[in-house]
Amino acid sequence: MIYDITLSISYQFESPAGAIRNMLRMQPRTLAGEQVLISGLVSAEPRPDYRRDATDFFGNATTEIAYDSALTDVRFRFSGRVRRIAQVQELDLSPRLGELVDEIFAAGDVGPDGPHHFSGPSERVKSEPAITGFARDLIAPDMSVLGAVRAISGALYREMTFDPEATHVETPPAESFKNRRGVCQDFTHVMIAALRGIGIPAGYVSGFLRTEPPPGRPRLEGADAMHAWVQAWCGAETGWVQIDPTNDCLVGTDHVVVAIGRDYSDVAPVRGSIRGIGRQKTKHQVDVIPVMQDGDFL
Repeated sequence: MIYDITLSISYQFESPAGAIRNMLRMQPRTLAGEQVLISGLVSAEPRPDYRRDATDFFGNATTEIAYDSALTDVRFRFSGRVRRIAQVQELDLSPRLGELVDEIFAAGDVGPDGPHHFSGPSERVKSEPAITGFARDLIAPDMSVLGAVRAISGALYREMTFDPEATHVETPPAESFKNRRGVCQDFTHVMIAALRGIGIPAGYVSGFLRTEPPPGRPRLEGADAMHAWVQAWCGAETGWVQIDPTNDCLVGTDHVVVAIGRDYSDVAPVRGSIRGIGRQKTKHQVDVIPVMQDGDFL
């Protein structure tokens, strides 16, 4: 599936703001055998005084932006075309839960795809006894790792309610889990805490959902904004599996990956600082438009 994608994030400041410094992670990734960034550009209006494009430790495209003069508004935008490649659903070859610890220990990969970076607490996801207890009640020692991942996703989907008014970007996982309400970021952070609590390495994936589902399929929650889901390491043979707990589905061609990290703090589309007083307004707009099925011709 090929998509034309635009993401616009704008800020309006009540009083002119100066010394604006931001790190942007808005450009979709190229992932071998899964996704190809055909073309794309991250831009900023007005034109920044400083810009640097790079790649972070986890392989995400980054754009550093800085303004030295005071501004009353600023807009960041990505526009591009992405190909999402359909994956064949394979048999469950993941180890039993009790065997995973040995496979993690034996994993020699200390690069960005290694499970070790995703096993312990991170900035936004700490050890949460209530969430760990919830996960333990869903599993058995002879269950496969992938089976456990799917069981936890299904339980969160059934017990939590998608509610854009219930949380904000800083809401901790323990609070959203206690209230059983939140948005995709909350579902994702809670599931990461649950998986790590039972010894399964897990990370945070930010990206997009197609705006309109295929005929006969329900519209997915979160399609009007950037979305989030989970990646879980299911052993040396299976590797990383991405699953969307907000919609309780394995990730497929409806999902476009932008950034991967330990939690939201590693993948936030805009992160930085400003110097100013007064309030600010922000607006996000996402369009994910299917333009071609695999096998079609221009």
